Amino acid sequence: MNKLDGAREKINRIDKEMAELWTKRMEAVREVSEYKRENGLSVLDSSRESELLSRNLGYVPEELRGCYSEFFGGTLSSSKRYQRELEAKPDGTLRMELGDRSYDIVIRRGSLSEAGKYMKLDRKVLVVTDDGVPAVYAKTVAAQCLGAEVVTLPQGEKTKCLESFRLLLKAMLERGFTRKDCVVAVGGGVIGDLAGFAASAYMRGVDFYNIPTTTLSQIDSSIGGKVAIDLDGYKNTVGAFWQPKLVLIDPDTLSTLDRRQYSSGLAEAVKMCLTSDAELFEIFESGEIDSRLDEIIRRSLMIKKRVVEQDERESGLRKILNFGHTVGHGIETAENGRLMHGECVALGMLPMCSESLRERLRAVLKSLGLPTEITAPIEKIKEAMLHDKKSDEGGVTVVRVDEAGSFRLEKIAFNKLFRQLEEYLTEVRK
Repeated sequence: MNKLDGAREKINRIDKEMAELWTKRMEAVREVSEYKRENGLSVLDSSRESELLSRNLGYVPEELRGCYSEFFGGTLSSSKRYQRELEAKPDGTLRMELGDRSYDIVIRRGSLSEAGKYMKLDRKVLVVTDDGVPAVYAKTVAAQCLGAEVVTLPQGEKTKCLESFRLLLKAMLERGFTRKDCVVAVGGGVIGDLAGFAASAYMRGVDFYNIPTTTLSQIDSSIGGKVAIDLDGYKNTVGAFWQPKLVLIDPDTLSTLDRRQYSSGLAEAVKMCLTSDAELFEIFESGEIDSRLDEIIRRSLMIKKRVVEQDERESGLRKILNFGHTVGHGIETAENGRLMHGECVALGMLPMCSESLRERLRAVLKSLGLPTEITAPIEKIKEAMLHDKKSDEGGVTVVRVDEAGSFRLEKIAFNKLFRQLEEYLTEVRK
């Protein structure tokens, strides 16, 4: 055997050993994942990655450390992909693990016509929708109910108000709803928030099901249990935590959205991956968005699911879901309806990123057709931020992202935050 053949034989032998070791590693990954699921812990945990890499580099010659970092990164990527698969049920359904408030998140094309298969609809059902949602969606759900009442409200953020809340409560009262009956939201975030809040309040709480039909609600707002209405122009000032009994996501319903609304919702997915999934952000950078939409929805929901499971009532970790929202909500109020929620979140993320990441983010936002320049008057933005429900006296906790896939929380005084925002606007408007 010559030197070349000997080296190849050695590589083949090592590759076989590596395959056997990799299989054993993935078996251990499964054991860890199963233990975490059984004990209500998040399956995915990226906090150990840098520690492992740093330790392992000590075993590698210096000239090979760059190559090993790439190899180890690939190993972690395959592990995380495997863990994501383990986190779902065999049929792809996700499970929000919150003890006696746990529920399934069904993600399946065509599932709208099978709502009765997943939901308990053999009772009085208030189906809440708006006139921007194709009427056939609510009718499809109502046809599967024992006794359904469809309430169709005007489209838009202004519907999320006390008068609409009162209207839904009155509709249930007049039709003799009891605590055994339920509410089903069929629509976007506005309808989900409003209908869920009505369900939380009527007779101290009735069952609530959410069928999101917009990109934003399918990616983000439909899960987590935060329900609310606006008050005097300020978003989500009055609300509650009320978990749904089930969330049914049919991506086919997104086909009726116009491009602006479709892209606006994707801003929430960008938010998720910037704080928690660098690989998902790379999908956005690649432009493979429409062809990988189902994957984007699922991976975004898995991020939020894991956060909510660890911090249901936003006492700590759940604050990362507010990335882009502190400034974004201020912009949304200042714009008075001119911009969609996701467009405002997109703008709100930019000042909270490092300069190097900001350019990558700006390119992604432009590719999605989302705005990248804040045009609302700074004084109006500041006033709205002071009224934000997430604000404490004199300051607020903001989420900053220096590198895709990671985040840090920072408590900052308003005057300092406003000064930084003004500096950012001055720089970008040069």
